[in-house]
Amino acid sequence: MPAADTRANLLRAAESLFAQRGVDGVSLREIARSAGAKNVIAVQYHFTDRDGVVRAILDKHLPAVDERRHALLDAADGDPTVRALAAALVRPLGAKLADTAGGPEFLRVYADLLNRPTPALEAADGRFASLKRWRSTVAPLLDPDAAKLHPRLDALLYTVVQLSRRAESGPHTDDRLFTSHLIDVVAAILTAEVSDETRRLSGERDTRRGRASHT
Repeated sequence: MPAADTRANLLRAAESLFAQRGVDGVSLREIARSAGAKNVIAVQYHFTDRDGVVRAILDKHLPAVDERRHALLDAADGDPTVRALAAALVRPLGAKLADTAGGPEFLRVYADLLNRPTPALEAADGRFASLKRWRSTVAPLLDPDAAKLHPRLDALLYTVVQLSRRAESGPHTDDRLFTSHLIDVVAAILTAEVSDETRRLSGERDTRRGRASHT
């Protein structure tokens, strides 16, 4: 079998297993066995280690997400609405629900990586610039107190987790209603009013941090 075919088979096997059991729940040996490879050396040859497999999955799917998000941001340039920016976050990822080349599996893997105490996506964020562009574009539209409380990360996490759940329950004949409603909810997250209690607690936290930095 050509090396390119072997690599593609290993990647498909990894996507499927990672989606079912989580990135940390699958060994390289299991990926090799699922792909029909003779031993784990095949995985190590093509990807080096588990992190290399994860990077390959991101590299397979995120460039298309990045390109589509840039296009949506270009279309909204000038006077963007919050809903247009919510759509720019959601639609490129939502398109993966119908991607038969591992799109639903990717969404579940992506959710696993993001939904951690320390998200394992810093490298992907740096390599694919549309998310940084989206964040800088949406920031001026947010309440300053809300911006300090990271609603942009909340919006991304909510988007990916909901799409992952949709992917797990699919395939579905039509994802348009689901995607449109998800955009509505993300727009609401971005524009959610910060309560007086939250502002007070945020101010108290900032005061404590300021004192700690001078001790």
